[in-house]
Amino acid sequence: MLSEATREKLKGVSTATLTTALFKRNFRNQFIQDVRPLNPGLPNMVGEAFTLRYIPAREDLDGIQVFEDREHPQRKAVEECPPGAVMVIDSRKDARAASAGGILVSRMMMRGVAGVVTDGGFRDSPEIAQLQMPAYHRRPSAPTNLTLHHALDINNPIGCGDVPVYPGDVVVGDGEGVVVIPAHLAGEIADEAVRMTMFEDFVQEQVLQGHSILGLYPPTTSEAVAKFEAWKARR
Repeated sequence: MLSEATREKLKGVSTATLTTALFKRNFRNQFIQDVRPLNPGLPNMVGEAFTLRYIPAREDLDGIQVFEDREHPQRKAVEECPPGAVMVIDSRKDARAASAGGILVSRMMMRGVAGVVTDGGFRDSPEIAQLQMPAYHRRPSAPTNLTLHHALDINNPIGCGDVPVYPGDVVVGDGEGVVVIPAHLAGEIADEAVRMTMFEDFVQEQVLQGHSILGLYPPTTSEAVAKFEAWKARR
């Protein structure tokens, strides 16, 4: 279960810092490939993964009438994704048809969902870009999902942008992209990322003042360590 303290820490760190913290623990493939924010000016997206999986559509199973079924997995996922969670959609990296559109994303926003990610595309993307909920996709796609996607199941392990995503994993998005943190590591990754962010802020300040990165980044001299400790004490 994602604690509010961990959620708040993750809201203040970058996906770049998080991927480095994960790399130190030998996790090399946690950054979802080829997805971008529709609304990059929003604060970080943070929440536990709630998943939806698509397989290729078949003409006798995916007519427009399927949306009348209240148990249709796509519609059901939109209504069941918990407040504070992130909907992650496995669209097989196929953006030729939409994974969802503006109405469904708006419904999730109104239900308190923290964000939505697909390795496919969204239709109504200009409207989604105006919403106050983070949304990430591969590229815009106007055709309805039924032309290529069959919604099969919800809240099971999936792949999204070549990353394994298990329900309950912690999903963080910023202006650069989306990273998936294994649930059992979320607390310690958040703590380390906060420390790393403070140090990187110090290094950035030093570099903009003309200092070399040698011995500073990483800090391999006692002078660099002492300078950082003094800088931290002043904050």
